[in-house]
Amino acid sequence: MIRETLRLFVVVFFTAGIGGEVKAQSDNLVKRYLNSVMSESKDPSAPKLINYPTIAYAPETSWELGVSSLYVYSANRDLSNRLSEIKAFTFYTLENQYGFWLDHALYTDENKWFFYGRARYQSFPLFYYGIGRETPSEYQSLIDGNYTLFRERLLRETLPSLYFGLELDYQRLNNVSYVEMVYGFVPPSVGTMGSTNVGIGLGLLYNNIHNAMNPREGLYSEWAFMNYNTAAGSDFNMNTYIVDNRIYRPVKKNNVLAAQLYGQFTTGEAPFNMLALMGGESLMRGYYLGRYRDKNLVAGQVEFRMLPLSFSKRWGASVFVAAGQVYGDEHSFDWGQFLPTGGAGIRYLIFPEKDIYTRIDLSYTREGSGVYFYIGEAF
Repeated sequence: MIRETLRLFVVVFFTAGIGGEVKAQSDNLVKRYLNSVMSESKDPSAPKLINYPTIAYAPETSWELGVSSLYVYSANRDLSNRLSEIKAFTFYTLENQYGFWLDHALYTDENKWFFYGRARYQSFPLFYYGIGRETPSEYQSLIDGNYTLFRERLLRETLPSLYFGLELDYQRLNNVSYVEMVYGFVPPSVGTMGSTNVGIGLGLLYNNIHNAMNPREGLYSEWAFMNYNTAAGSDFNMNTYIVDNRIYRPVKKNNVLAAQLYGQFTTGEAPFNMLALMGGESLMRGYYLGRYRDKNLVAGQVEFRMLPLSFSKRWGASVFVAAGQVYGDEHSFDWGQFLPTGGAGIRYLIFPEKDIYTRIDLSYTREGSGVYFYIGEAF
């Protein structure tokens, strides 16, 4: 049960200075703030912090108001250390829904330890279409409830750029209710009224990318195993396997060719909210997150990034295509069942000394489109 805003997404970023440099002599407080944030720092090793308001609209929530924050730094202010990031987001909707997110990817000095995780607490609805790849195009019910997530990876460098360690996962869905149900709706059979699940596992990661928010060259390969067991406090017994491989190749001076192959595979009895979900702002853009869900997901994408464009110091662009499918007990993997999506986006260099862009992506699928605004690349 993860928040996703599609169909219409509007961000109030006070972009009076985008399209030209923010004028330092302006008396406008917002312009002065943006100028201090977006101008090049005299000290490239200095941390960077930005806070900005957001406004969004989605049919399941009405209007949503929020505040996002991003803090980036290098350990000990040493630029040879990889870039660390902390992201926070809090929101409230006119339907009295709310939530708080906190994501982080932190490296210690000399990149010896890597702490990678996320936390969520939210009261937020989701559209439920059913399970499997043959679900109808119209949602079958709106599922409301309270969702808590805490996931952390604690990884230690064992060989250069090779990390190994523990993974922890806690997910709880409670106060579940089904509203706006279509005639003949059948609720999910596993985890119908919510559940609590605790997972413990192992992770192996090869990562030689210096800047994860804008990778220009390198390889990212993650292999993870997670076990959820009633003996550890879970309501269900299951195993989850994740494979995430990404490669980035520079093309000439400022262009990057990026590719990703992702798989999530589940065995055992998995509640509906912990199945593999297709869609979202990163992989299979254009699909509502959870439009398709099942025990297994295989997806891949390719993106060509121009950062920046040849005629500009700050403006960039990208084009991307992706394909994926879910499958499980009812339907096995089928090479002919991949769903396509693709689109394009614009970029703006928000932190020049950190090489970090903000992006607006427009993606199209067979069922519609999605618009996404984020700081940092999709993958």
